Amino acid sequence: MPDVELSAGTVHYRDTGQGSPILFVHGILVNGTFWRNIIHVLEPQFRCIAPDLPLGGHRRPMRADADLTPRGVARLIAEFLDTLEVDNVTVVANDTGGAIAQLLLADGCPNVSRLVLTPSDSFDNFPPPSLRILKYAPRIPGLLWLGALLMRSSVVRRATFAPMSRRPIPVEVAEGWLQSFIGDRRIRADIGKFLRAMDYHETLNAAEALRNFAKPVLILWPPKLPFFPFEHARRWAELLPDATLVEVPDSFTYLPEDQPEITARAIQDFVHEHASS
Repeated sequence: MPDVELSAGTVHYRDTGQGSPILFVHGILVNGTFWRNIIHVLEPQFRCIAPDLPLGGHRRPMRADADLTPRGVARLIAEFLDTLEVDNVTVVANDTGGAIAQLLLADGCPNVSRLVLTPSDSFDNFPPPSLRILKYAPRIPGLLWLGALLMRSSVVRRATFAPMSRRPIPVEVAEGWLQSFIGDRRIRADIGKFLRAMDYHETLNAAEALRNFAKPVLILWPPKLPFFPFEHARRWAELLPDATLVEVPDSFTYLPEDQPEITARAIQDFVHEHASS
């Protein structure tokens, strides 16, 4: 797997296929393998780039002074695209990665031509109220370590991802996502920086800025799921100047696990339709 040296540290990424580039932005406690089922469908037609962002599922800790706030990670993605010299890219984002993508585009990123937004933290839902403990966990000494200790249990791992996916995450995939969080305090320190800095005022401000985002946006969102209400999808569709909303059936937040084929085909059709955008 290739890597790239950025200001925050070394970032591993997957880069497969040829054609119009698609950048996949994952959320917390997973990594680029989160997109494996979608990339499998898309790589014959598109260049698929999936970095391991420093959100707890990464394996190489960042520098001690790295800015890993949500806006800092958004800037890291912009730097990543510049370093790889990738332009006219479609960004596909999920979960916490959706909030990061919103910050990236609100700040302006000329490399990006299209956005696919799947269930994500948005508006005043960053983090969702029922998950606000995540914001405070890094401030309590030993709490992230305790969480990592508990995640050694397969039962706890399954319970962690159960609200995110209707279908069980394969054991080896979940282990790969959590291995470094469990075993490396530096990885926990990295994600701790991010969690501590989550602030819904930033996503509210980003949403206001994106009223002027005139590029094509595809919103893929299940009508019923925990944490991310469908009303937010409707709100995005009304707020963004060039947005299309598509309901995804029988899925929770993790569309790549629950509905990879539907999701991949929707992305494929969207990119083809807006190829000149």
